Formats: sequence, structure tokens, C-alpha cells
Amino acid sequence: MTVEVRPLGVQCNLGCHYCYQNPQRQAGNTGARYDLEAIKAAVESEGGPFALFGGEPLLVPLEDLETLWAWGLDRFGSNSIQTNGVLITSEHVELFRRYRVHVGISVDGPGELNDLRWQGTLERTREGTRRTTSAIELLCANGIVPSIIATLHRRNAAAEHLPRLAAWFRELDNLGITTARLHALESESENVRALYALSERENIEAMLFFARLEAELPRLHFDVFREAEALLMGDDRTVSCVWRACDPYTTSAVRGIEGHGQRSNCGRTNKEGIDFVKSDTPGHERALVLQRTPFEAGGCRGCRFFIFCKGQCPGTAMNGDWRNRSEHCGLWYALFEYIEQTLLARGEVPLSRLEVRFTAEERLVEGWLRGENRSLHEVLA
Repeated sequence: MTVEVRPLGVQCNLGCHYCYQNPQRQAGNTGARYDLEAIKAAVESEGGPFALFGGEPLLVPLEDLETLWAWGLDRFGSNSIQTNGVLITSEHVELFRRYRVHVGISVDGPGELNDLRWQGTLERTREGTRRTTSAIELLCANGIVPSIIATLHRRNAAAEHLPRLAAWFRELDNLGITTARLHALESESENVRALYALSERENIEAMLFFARLEAELPRLHFDVFREAEALLMGDDRTVSCVWRACDPYTTSAVRGIEGHGQRSNCGRTNKEGIDFVKSDTPGHERALVLQRTPFEAGGCRGCRFFIFCKGQCPGTAMNGDWRNRSEHCGLWYALFEYIEQTLLARGEVPLSRLEVRFTAEERLVEGWLRGENRSLHEVLA
């Protein structure tokens, strides 16, 4: 579980063309004020620890960041932040070090590869990207090794851009960075998808390109490949929330806290610019619907990878309707097939090739019907 603290809601210093939070901004649902004591009380109620999130959390003044992180270190022993990195200064780095802040950087590559993370003009956008890449180097030089999240789209992961993006990941590896996450583009705008989204085939080619690249990197790993392998071997204890049959009305893996302490869900499940209030009781209707609905009707019935994927993230469901499987189904299916073949070549038999997967699926369904979201590892045990 992650407690995401969003003091300023989705307020941001960038105007990324594809951001899934844009409908909230366009609807005026952005935070402008916050109450630190209310935030602390809400974090205590959720049980912490917490990660600062946004929008862009470094829009919060330094003194308030220090107040939150001093309390977080004392109360939970560590802190976290996810940022685009543009605003990082030496003063921030000192706070990161003093208060044991893990830093995640969201950036799509160097130079023009990051142009969709827009700052109003091309000149300001390129300068912002330069500041982010410089911040990564500064963090590493100070022993604060960040993790990276990169979104794959037409401007950085089409075939002609992949060599440059690969060279950048090699540079990150040389800096000592060990973890990167690759996101398939999610946007609420059909126009944005038409302009910037990769086709299914391009997404697959890009993802498998990086699966092969990973074997060449001494330190840096892309977590999606490790998770896919663990899932196929029946171990989902440490995988991301997107593989855990997420309920879009409670998003149990993400406990959001807004600026005045109010609870919210993972922002990826917000549609039509609405920041939905978190429901009190989780449901498992999505997983049950997908397991029983034929593929041609938007479901997953009969898919040998269903017990691993479970329809993937509801925020990426086809047509913005959580009752459907992910619009990136073809990508994830191809990835599981690739990892499946890799395991077989190593002499390991993945769960997807064993008869016991049918029993495991039955046990998962029985749990959902009882209101339980059991792990695959638990079911197999």
C-alpha cells in the first residue's frame, strides 16, 4: 500500500500533452491550499509511510517540505517523493539527504525525447529537460540514487528514437541507477492518442527492445520484466498494483490524501475530470466481470495469462470503462509470451503452462465472490 500525499492536488509546473490528470485541471479540480496538520492526521489514520505526489509536489515551499519530512522521518523512518525533477535545487538535495527521502523522477528521456513534457515553449521545455537530467546527475553525485519512470510514446519510443533512448538508459546505468519503470501512454484524450500513442505493434516492439537491452546493463533493471517473470512463476508478493485486480472505487494499493486531509483514490482511475471520493468497502466486480466476459466483448475469459494480469490497470480500461480489460492488452499478452519463452529456454516451466493454473483461477474467483482479493502466492500455497 502507498499513501500518496498530494498537498496541491494535480497542480503542476509542466503542461505535459498526454497527462492523465489534464481533465481534472481543465475542470478546475486543482488544489491551491493545504493544511499540514490535517495531512499528518490523515497519514496517521492510514498508517503511513507516505510519498509526496502531484501534480508536482516540489511546488510546496521548502519550509513546509522540511516540516513534513522531519515528521515523516521521526514517525516512519523514511520519506518518498515522485517529481518531474525540474525544480530540484541543492537545497532540496540537502533535505533529501537529511530526511532520508527516496526520489522518483518522471522523465521520458533527454533533449527532444522529453518534449511532450511541455513548458509553454520549446525553449523552456528543453531547458526544463536539461534541469531534470542535471538533477539526476546531482542526486547520484550526492549518493541519492533516484528511480526513473518513463512513458513510452511516439516522440521517444518509435523505432527511429529507440537507439537514443537506449543510449540514455546506458548513461543512467553508468550513473548507478538501478530501477526504471516503463509506462505505456495513458491519456483521456482521443486527439492526444491519435497524435502521440504508439500502435499496439510499436508498443510491443519497444517493450521487447528494452527487455533485450536490460540483459546488457550491469545495474539498471526495468521492473516490468522482473514482475512479469515473478508472476509467471506464481509469485506476486512484490509486484505492482496493476497486476492485483485493482478495484477502481477504492484502489487499495494507493491511499490518496489531498491538501486538507480528504481521502482519494489513485488518480489513474479518475475519469471526466472528477476526483472521486474513496468508497468505504472494496469490491471485486471488475475481476469477476473480466473473468467471465468473452474477449470480443471486452473481457478476458479463457486467457491463460488472466491469473497474472487480471485485466491490468482499470485506469487504462478500454473506452475509459473499468468493466473492460486494459486497452494495452495486446502489449501485456505479448510480454507474457516473451517471458514465458525465456523461462522455458532456461528449463523453468511457468505456471501458464501447467494445469494447476485452472485450479488457481477457480480459487481466485472463489475469493472475489467472498469479498477477498487473495494473492496468487497465497492461493498456490
